[in-house]
Amino acid sequence: MFGVIGSGSWATALVKILTDNHRPVNWLVRSGAMADHITKQKNNPGYLSSVFFDTTLLTLSTDITEVVSASDIIIIAVPSAYILDTLKPLTPNAFKDKKIISAIKGIMPQDNVLLNDYLQKEFDLDLKNYFTVMGPCHAEEVAEEKLSYLTFSGADEETAVEIALHFKTKYLNTIVNDDVYGVQFAAILKNIYALGAGIAHGLKYGDNFLSVLIANSADEMAGFLHNVGIHHIEVGIHEGEDPVTHKKRANYAASVYLGDLLVTCYSLYSRNRNFGNMIGKGLSVRAAQTEMNMVAEGYTASKSIYMINQNVKSEMPIAETVYKILWEQLSPKQGFKQIEEMLV
Repeated sequence: MFGVIGSGSWATALVKILTDNHRPVNWLVRSGAMADHITKQKNNPGYLSSVFFDTTLLTLSTDITEVVSASDIIIIAVPSAYILDTLKPLTPNAFKDKKIISAIKGIMPQDNVLLNDYLQKEFDLDLKNYFTVMGPCHAEEVAEEKLSYLTFSGADEETAVEIALHFKTKYLNTIVNDDVYGVQFAAILKNIYALGAGIAHGLKYGDNFLSVLIANSADEMAGFLHNVGIHHIEVGIHEGEDPVTHKKRANYAASVYLGDLLVTCYSLYSRNRNFGNMIGKGLSVRAAQTEMNMVAEGYTASKSIYMINQNVKSEMPIAETVYKILWEQLSPKQGFKQIEEMLV
C-alpha cells in the first residue's frame, strides 16, 4: 500500500500515476477542505486541477501518523524546506519496516544534508529501505499524459525495479539505477543552474549564450559529482549491462543527470527557470517568491551547495554566482558579466 505525503503538483502527479495503475493510495493532504473537495469533485483544487481521480482508490487524511501507519511504501513529496515540520509529529520508529521514496529535488536546508542522511539520523532508516524518484518529468506533462521518464534509484536495485513497475504506464517509462547519492545531488544542482538560465533570460541574453551557459553548467555539475565520489558519469562510456534491467548502464548523458538539467534549464514549466527570469528582470527574491506562489527549490539549494562546497572544494563559479545574486545582493548584471569571462 502506497502513502503519499504532500499535495502539491508533483505529489498530485504521482497519485495520478499510481491510481491510473489501479493502486490504492493513502494521501496526506493539507486540509479537511482539500480532502472534501477531492472526494466530491475528484480533482485537486490547487494543483493539476485537470486531473481527475478514481476516488475509490484514495484514502484522504490530514494526519501524517495515520497515513504512515497504514502504508508500506511512503512517498515524500513536499518541498525540502518543509520536511522537518511535516515529519515532526512522527515517532522515531515510525518508519520501521517501511520503504521510503524521496520525490523531493532539494536538500535539507537546516543542516545541508540529503533526505536519506536525515532519515537515517532521526528515524534510524537503513539506506536499503530508501529510494528516490527523479525526472526529467514535469507534473504538468504527466497531467497531459505526454511521454515522460522517471528514474528510480536504490541501493537495493532489485526492489527499486519492483517499485518502478507500479509507475510504468502508457505515458511513463521507468529507469532504474543504484546511484542514490548521485541522482539526488544532480537534482539539487540542476535547479541551481536553471535559476542561472532564468536569470540570463531575464537579462535578455539569447539562445547562443544560454547554450554555452548550460554546457558549462553541465561540466561544473559533473565536476562536483566526481569530487563527492560519484562514479560512472562519463559521457560515451557504459560499464556493461545492468544485471537487473539488462539495459546498458546509465552514464552522465542519461535522463536523470544531463537530461533533467536540460529540461529544467529550458522548459517554460520549470519553476526554477521562471524564478530566475524574474530575478534577471529586476525583481527581488521576496517579490519573486510572492509572484510565483510556488517553491523554487534552487533558491535554498544554492546556499546549501555553497556551504557544502566549502569542504568539497569543487570549481563552481556559475553556482557560486547564482548564490551571490540570490543571497549576497550581487547585481545579476554584474554577476553575469563575470560569468561571461569564464565560459569556454
